[in-house]
Amino acid sequence: QVQLVESGGGLVQAGGSLRLSCAASGNIFTFVDMAWYRQASGNERELVAVITREGRINYVDSVQGRFTISRSNAKNTMYLQMNSLKPEDTAVYYCNARDIYQDNYWGRGTQVTVSS
Repeated sequence: QVQLVESGGGLVQAGGSLRLSCAASGNIFTFVDMAWYRQASGNERELVAVITREGRINYVDSVQGRFTISRSNAKNTMYLQMNSLKPEDTAVYYCNARDIYQDNYWGRGTQVTVSS
């Protein structure tokens, strides 16, 4: 059974940085890609960044140049380095994984709050 556990969220001032981690366990070898999503209060969940098994990466335009997604296969962990944070980045950030059967797995989320 796949489990995804996020960590690293918190409160930071605008312009600051945070690093989120997503530790994966279970049948992770079937993962096709992993991604970070976020959901701000009152908004729909949106894709922030995705990294494929082959290492291809894509970002939503609003975080391009500020956020960096990466993964460590040895540690079964995905990261999101967030720099130059803005108040509009405030949201619950979720780790997602999609496997070869097109099943989606989600973590419980970690809160990121950016104060102005």
